[in-house]
Amino acid sequence: MITLRKAKEEDIALIQAIAAATWPSTYLEIIGQQQIDYMLENMYNRGELLRQLMEGHIFLIAEQGEEEYGFAGYSIIDHENRIFKLHKLYVLPSAHGKGVGKILINEVFNQVKDAGASALQLNVNKHNKAKDFYLKAGFSIKESVALDIGGGYIMDDYVMEYQF
Repeated sequence: MITLRKAKEEDIALIQAIAAATWPSTYLEIIGQQQIDYMLENMYNRGELLRQLMEGHIFLIAEQGEEEYGFAGYSIIDHENRIFKLHKLYVLPSAHGKGVGKILINEVFNQVKDAGASALQLNVNKHNKAKDFYLKAGFSIKESVALDIGGGYIMDDYVMEYQF
């Protein structure tokens, strides 16, 4: 049975390992290895993940026994309008098809709804198959964005939203 637990500082290396294991199969054909390396270094370095934890980001780890399969990370981004953002949701390729992503997204839904969310937003690369996963989960495409992330790289994303 897959269980979820809230990540702590000691889990940063695990989050980094799962990201490093999932990003190539997810993004290699879309953005290439150089941009993957750049983004992992900037978005998943220990200091950045620790900053996120200290600022109140919630990370959930999906596991079964001693095996960790994936994680999700979210936070509130607009207190006034009660809008939360799913920043990260990654499942190891070896665990695809086991329902881990669905378990993670459903728990994020439950937690943000309990916190009074009006909406949950996320960004997804326009060419990422995960877009279909999120559409099936009830998200809709809100807008298209091109975000300059430095290093000469652009994130060409959809902003998707689930309304409560």
